Amino acid sequence: MTRWNPATECAVVSRVIEKIRAVLRWALLGAVVGALSGIASAAFLLLLDRATHLRESHQVIVFALPVAGLVLGAILSRFGAPIAGGTNLVLDTLDDAEHAPQLPSRMPPMVLLGTVLTHLFGGSAGREGTAVQMGAGLADELAHRLKIKGDLRRELLAAGIAGGFGSVFGTPIAGALFGLEVVRVGRIEYRALLPALVSATVGDLVTRRLGVEHTHYPLLPHLSLTPLLIGKWIVFGLAIGLVAVVFVEATHALKKLLTTRISSMPLRLALGGVLVVAMWQLVGSSDYLGLGVPTIVRAFSDDRLPMASFAFKLAFTVVTLGAGFLGGEVTPLFFVGAALGNLLGRVMGLPLGMAAGVGLASLFGAASNAPIALVVMAVELLGGEVLPHVMLVMVVAYLASGHRSIYPAQRIRRGKVGGPDPDRTVALRDL
Repeated sequence: MTRWNPATECAVVSRVIEKIRAVLRWALLGAVVGALSGIASAAFLLLLDRATHLRESHQVIVFALPVAGLVLGAILSRFGAPIAGGTNLVLDTLDDAEHAPQLPSRMPPMVLLGTVLTHLFGGSAGREGTAVQMGAGLADELAHRLKIKGDLRRELLAAGIAGGFGSVFGTPIAGALFGLEVVRVGRIEYRALLPALVSATVGDLVTRRLGVEHTHYPLLPHLSLTPLLIGKWIVFGLAIGLVAVVFVEATHALKKLLTTRISSMPLRLALGGVLVVAMWQLVGSSDYLGLGVPTIVRAFSDDRLPMASFAFKLAFTVVTLGAGFLGGEVTPLFFVGAALGNLLGRVMGLPLGMAAGVGLASLFGAASNAPIALVVMAVELLGGEVLPHVMLVMVVAYLASGHRSIYPAQRIRRGKVGGPDPDRTVALRDL
């Protein structure tokens, strides 16, 4: 018979109390980060909506994009050097949370202002980069004020990424997973699961409560998998992976070329503005300016969508981001993926809605090396019937995209299937 030992019982109780305290602490910190991220995302989305409406009502404003590039470039040259790394700076800081300096306090307001100006004048960019940088910047400001360092700071930064991503798209579960998955290729940082989930959920609730309405996508009907359909999805996934490679390589190559040839940031942005305006006039459509959400929704049902839509949007976005304008890649890649899915659906005899939805999620998942988060995002946006189809395509596209990413600061320790294993954890840009 085991004797009762008061000391052992007290130690067990103490450990339980300490675990409860840790859970409550992370829940509270995650909620605070989520609230800050949600407020920032709401302000950003409302401003972005007004900027988009103003541009669409007065399209002549797009001709001023080169001038806006000069002004934005001058502002970034004067005040933006500390935040030049953008999302890659966030990932670098998170990876070395013990020693990396605090993310600049100016990051949230500057990326918000810069992205709104980019969209106001017609630049083709997204939202997630701004939301992630704002969420991480606010989280790191909180960590600095509370003197949180090391692993705790790393987890708080992941919560900031999750809060920004989840609140800007209205997909809290995907936001939480994205904050855990985007740091290292092929590895999910489960240590930050609780604060990331709380942050993304609270951020989404706050953003909605402040009057933001997210884009509504159609719920997709059931589609049974068959051997023929599986074969089609494999080809579909290879096409998505190829386009992801083109987007990533073209964006990085243009950015490197312009930085090497034109040392002045204002001139680089002005040149990018000239190119976007020229393409806008050449194509003869405003569909490829800004976010392009109406065309994304249209891709789910319109069998007359121009076949080259995906290529045009890809080119507009590569020039905008390659020149140095601020913004993210997610929504433009949603556009490219949905339009490409629409085209492949027509060619391969797939239901348009399912093809567009699978393309929307899988292209960004392949380009960002965050396949699980984007599979969950597809389910949150389009319903559970998309799950087996998007999972199959996502795996193929993720492997086909190789060791490259829109975020070259992502770390990798083990290569994807069939790829080499680095001898140590390295950033993708160093491979």
